[in-house]
Amino acid sequence: MQLRRPLALTTGALVLSLGGLTSCGFDLATDRPYTPGQGTNARDGQVDVLSAVVVAAQPNEGTFIATLVNGAEDDVALSGLSGADLEVDEFDPVEVTPGEAVNLADEGGVLVSGDFDAGLVLPLTLTFADGSTADLNVPVVTACDHYEGLDLTEGSEFIPYDCEFEPEAPGHGGTEGEGE
Repeated sequence: MQLRRPLALTTGALVLSLGGLTSCGFDLATDRPYTPGQGTNARDGQVDVLSAVVVAAQPNEGTFIATLVNGAEDDVALSGLSGADLEVDEFDPVEVTPGEAVNLADEGGVLVSGDFDAGLVLPLTLTFADGSTADLNVPVVTACDHYEGLDLTEGSEFIPYDCEFEPEAPGHGGTEGEGE
């Protein structure tokens, strides 16, 4: 009997500790910031860049928009935007005061042009007046739904992208008359 009781206590303690030993550990995915949406987020520098997208009403032209959040103690200004094979219209530096956020969609965004289409991802670099940069892979989205009216490029009011999506009926993937 004496031998069974310590064995039972040891086994019970081991079973109870298994919950702690098999847990997920540190740096859990549920502890990390997550913002669901189509845009790209960068939280590495003193300025957080949130929901960055290029809104395009037509191929090869669009408007870069994002929300800039200044977590530093000093004013920060977005002074440049660049990307491979991308032309960026001149824009006035966008000032962001400490503890504040600026939504570029409200400020008119930054007009860009190049060889791109909706659905692609553009590697962009944001440059701030203090010399810091933020590198992002920014998706190109159509100027539909909640992005409608945010592309300010010339001719964007004549949206060639079809904003009406009609899903295909299941099992009807071919063209009409195929297989007859």
